[in-house]
Amino acid sequence: MEGASKEEKLASVSNLVTVFKNSRPCLGYLFVSGQCPRPSVMGSSEYGRGAGCGSPGAAPRAHRLEAEHHRPGCRPPSPAGPLEKPTVGETLESRPRTVSRRYLSSLKNKLSSGAWRKSCQPGTCPGPGMQEPEEKRIVQELLETEQAYVARLHLLDQVFFQELLKEARSSKAFPEDVVRLIFSNISSIYQFHAQFFLPELQQRLDDWTTTPRIGDVIQKLAPFLKMYSEYVKNFERAIELLATWTDKSLPFQEVLTRIQNSEASGSLTLQHHMLEPVQRIPRYELLLKEYVQKLPAQAPDLADAQKALDMIFSAAQHSNTAITEMERLQELWEVYQRLGLEDDIVDPSNTLLREGPVLKISFRRSGPMERYLFLFNNMLLYCVPRVIQVGAHFQVRTRIDVAGMKVRELTDAEFPHSFLVSGKQRTLELQARSQEEMIAWMQAFQAAIDQIEKRNETFKAAVQSPEGDPQEQELQSEELGLRAPQWVRDKMVTMCMRCREPFNALKRRRHHCRACGYVVCARCSDYRAELKYDSNRPNRVCLDCYTFLTGNVLPEDKEDKRRGILEKGSVAGSEQSLMCSFLQLVGDKWGKSGPRGWCVIPRDDPLVLYVYAAPQDMRAHTSIPLLGYQVTTGSQADPRVFQLQQSGQLYTFKAETEELRGRWVKAMERAASGWSPRGPNDGDLSD
Repeated sequence: MEGASKEEKLASVSNLVTVFKNSRPCLGYLFVSGQCPRPSVMGSSEYGRGAGCGSPGAAPRAHRLEAEHHRPGCRPPSPAGPLEKPTVGETLESRPRTVSRRYLSSLKNKLSSGAWRKSCQPGTCPGPGMQEPEEKRIVQELLETEQAYVARLHLLDQVFFQELLKEARSSKAFPEDVVRLIFSNISSIYQFHAQFFLPELQQRLDDWTTTPRIGDVIQKLAPFLKMYSEYVKNFERAIELLATWTDKSLPFQEVLTRIQNSEASGSLTLQHHMLEPVQRIPRYELLLKEYVQKLPAQAPDLADAQKALDMIFSAAQHSNTAITEMERLQELWEVYQRLGLEDDIVDPSNTLLREGPVLKISFRRSGPMERYLFLFNNMLLYCVPRVIQVGAHFQVRTRIDVAGMKVRELTDAEFPHSFLVSGKQRTLELQARSQEEMIAWMQAFQAAIDQIEKRNETFKAAVQSPEGDPQEQELQSEELGLRAPQWVRDKMVTMCMRCREPFNALKRRRHHCRACGYVVCARCSDYRAELKYDSNRPNRVCLDCYTFLTGNVLPEDKEDKRRGILEKGSVAGSEQSLMCSFLQLVGDKWGKSGPRGWCVIPRDDPLVLYVYAAPQDMRAHTSIPLLGYQVTTGSQADPRVFQLQQSGQLYTFKAETEELRGRWVKAMERAASGWSPRGPNDGDLSD
């Protein structure tokens, strides 16, 4: 009787599998990757009713419960009466999951052979003291996830890829190259995992009793995981192509819809499946890290597993590098689109270091102008924002090579946070919105310059000092014509810097020498010379630069006149002066000199005060011998006023601050007493 009872139960289980097999479209979700089925959602009479579908066969409730009770690893049904219906989340979660006929046939064979009982016979099931080691459980999880991953790769390569390729060849509705770009090197990834990685893991787990280790296997295969970098780098572009051609081509969309609605796809989109390879290597890293942590201290696989983890980490870093490179190229492409995709600047080897708005200090206008800079590793693009931003947002005005570039801070009270960028093609005076922004720009420029210097051994330009030379206005003679000069601003001079004749709007207008940057009149700049920084094109230059660049002898009628007593070049900085700054000139004594003058006590002429209309003027408007003058402070109403007085001569000045007035009073008192400096730094009262 007992034997007959066992045969009946075995037959009932086989019948149950047959019922499952026949009702697979509706009940396939009950088995998921070897997991036990959820509590039934069926009615009490038939094992297929109550879920919205009817099965052609029926199975008694007792047989179903017995089958669930004897299934390895399954929970026994609740004794509290009828089984409850699943939650909505469980139903939605399980709906797209299906079971293949092959799996059901395999299960039926196992049940027929009785092997399904052996693992759960009384006394053989692992109890609390006989549980498998944690490291083996992790290896088992690695194998199971690898099996599911290979199935996903098969779907990507052998189903989606091949079907789209077949449709492209037959219908010609979309290019084959588009399909290949979308799937990148997925075929190589699939073959590696299906033919090498998965079989090796499966074999090692089968031999776990004799060889409890996986570190050596992963070490052998981990270097091949670097092939993922190509796939990851192409991923974003692939998603864009997929979206574009789904909207653009109806046959393309139909193939995708057909496969995505199939049982094999699990009601998931192609984009979802394509994300799996991107996430796979981090998954390896997490599992292997947990495996190393669970290994005993004396485990033979500890050293190999740790080394394998390092190799997996290296592969992950390789993918991260690919992602970074992809992001760099994407950012570069967006910049090129904003610039109008000019052929001479589109170069994938470029790296964008910094971009942002700045103010351009004009040589002719009084106020700065809004400009935009793009600093790359090899060039600076000086751009102007377009008023109508259709297509390109910026117009490139100048391209300046980083090679040979110099950058330094400017000390200009009128334009704070300003700095100079001097390149071979052009020199720019720029103003940032804050001190921090100026420092950030200068650091970015200097980093680009240093990088070029390291890569180009022949370039041996000296590194610019942090403080720079604030009065480096003129180029070295050996650099004349080789790099763009810093132009002197128009308002900094009131007379020609060569012939010292005053400018006027009708007969003597301002011009700039393209070689030295001086502001000169038309008569002094009526020469043309080839400049190397401008591709050897002829440019307007002054007489002195023309003589130096061409070697031609000066015509006799062009020779410089003998300098007059007031023709002493203005000293704009403190290195060559004891005191210099702007002072307001109060009263009618100054005539046409204007309300403000650039006042200088030169170091080489310490007893004379020179008053210029502008800092860069070559001839002073007035000179005052200070010896014997009396210096007095002004009224209490305005403590910034002071005066020079001698024999009926009275000159009144007004400084911008009381502190500046105090320094001027001290400097003039020393000069009035006949004091002269003895050393290069003796008596300097300038800022």
